[in-house]
Amino acid sequence: MDLYPEAVRPVERSEVWSFLESKIREVMHRYGYSEIRTPILEYTSLIARGVGQNTDIVSKEMFTLERGRHSYVLRPEMTAPIMRSYIQHHLHQKPGVQRYFYMGPCFRAERPQKGRYRQFHQFGAEIIGTDDPRADAEIMTLMSEIFELFGISNQRLRINTLGDSDARSRYRDALVNYLTPFKEKLSQTSQDRLSRNPLRILDTKIEAEQTILEHAPLISEYISKDSLDNYELVKGFLTAVNIPFIEDPMLVRGLDYYCHTAFELEVDGIGAQNALAGGGRYDLLAPEIGAKHPIGAVGFAAGMERLILALNDCEEDLPCGPFTFEIWVIAIGESAHAAAFHVATQLRRSRFRVGMELGNRSLKAQMRLANHHKARYTILLGDQEIINETAIVKDMNTSEEESVDLIHIVKRITELLSHVSTSS
Repeated sequence: MDLYPEAVRPVERSEVWSFLESKIREVMHRYGYSEIRTPILEYTSLIARGVGQNTDIVSKEMFTLERGRHSYVLRPEMTAPIMRSYIQHHLHQKPGVQRYFYMGPCFRAERPQKGRYRQFHQFGAEIIGTDDPRADAEIMTLMSEIFELFGISNQRLRINTLGDSDARSRYRDALVNYLTPFKEKLSQTSQDRLSRNPLRILDTKIEAEQTILEHAPLISEYISKDSLDNYELVKGFLTAVNIPFIEDPMLVRGLDYYCHTAFELEVDGIGAQNALAGGGRYDLLAPEIGAKHPIGAVGFAAGMERLILALNDCEEDLPCGPFTFEIWVIAIGESAHAAAFHVATQLRRSRFRVGMELGNRSLKAQMRLANHHKARYTILLGDQEIINETAIVKDMNTSEEESVDLIHIVKRITELLSHVSTSS
């Protein structure tokens, strides 16, 4: 999908993406998160070991390529690459826990649908280096606040606990034992998952399968007291900062590396899948990709395209006009081209947003461009102005004009725009 200026659909409009990215960065920085960027290409083995051989991502949805003896994948998600980077660069040696955020493209070979593309863009955050339940609550608070910032107030936060690896393994066996007698009544997708990744069946949207699951065992029945105590602390921290949540004992995460806290943020109206974001704790990921011991970590991931769909439905104002300029420089006649280029460059170097047409359009056409880009002032240079070493500065709001010596043009524009800023 191309992103370009002034596209009709907001999801394709580059101004919308720039606006959202800047707001997301603003919140991330306020919470003390630093940006991390990882390569789009990763070794296939990293994703297979980290995400899990039996997950749909690894078995069905990866774009892979071979080069010599090595197999590479276009990253389908960001958490495993970030943990790989954390281990590889010994980031645990830095003082305190590490807080990271990211934005970037991911790739999955699945059927495109509303809000879901083969190339999609994720943003998210990770806290690495602690198993403190406050980290879980902080991640969910940060996630919720980002969507609140954009006016998405009809969000629902669903949470659950998956316990430790032993609890998850015991629950997996119990779920398989329960579902096996119903195997012929399950969809082909769920039958495949029964042997590979049975917990994913809990995500089914098929009504008949949901009915079957009504009497299925719950993971809470297999979780230790320590895990349940930790879960109570997480809920208590969320309640203390007024983050509402819904406990959902059927909520699981489809990736193998999750343990303990799991959560999803939902909103209606964004397609068949109503999840805006999701995440959880993944202390078990580090040993899967080369660490000697588990590393406490928790994070969330969200889709940029799905955020834009949600903003459409809540009628949030999104950037839709042309790029705006403070000044538009107009040259009439070839003799003015060099002087106009010099003036525009001077002003740009003085940190002003300056537009200028490159061509020989008429004065009327260039004024239309200045209006289109909402320039506050135009600077006109023609043959007579070149002779006099002056320029005509026009206020586009009041139509007032004045002649300014070229040597003083930067100073005068600075004064005019400073006055505009003060009065507004």
